Amino acid sequence: MRARVEQLVINARDPRALVRFWAQILGGEPVDRARGWSHVEVPGSLRMAFQPDPDVKGGRNRLHPDLEVDDIEVAVARAVGLGAVRVGEVVTDEAGSFQVMQDPEGNEFCLVHD
Repeated sequence: MRARVEQLVINARDPRALVRFWAQILGGEPVDRARGWSHVEVPGSLRMAFQPDPDVKGGRNRLHPDLEVDDIEVAVARAVGLGAVRVGEVVTDEAGSFQVMQDPEGNEFCLVHD
């Protein structure tokens, strides 16, 4: 049996607010659903869904999205303006450069550039 990824689900204390952050970062229109869920259909990518979870996030994510950008510093400034937090400095290795970020609820993601 072969499966395909339908969507990426992220636990959120405030799904309605968090989906709006991600919609501004990735594009698409935020959709609020029944029972507190929200999602965004990211153009050319997976649906990102946000399920209600009253717990505060603890520790690092075991999984995080890498977002390819043309200019890391420009993307950092935009993300921070939308409520993200920069974590450390840009790291460059043989694969390119990346900047670790946290969304408004502390979920990690990276802005990457080859």
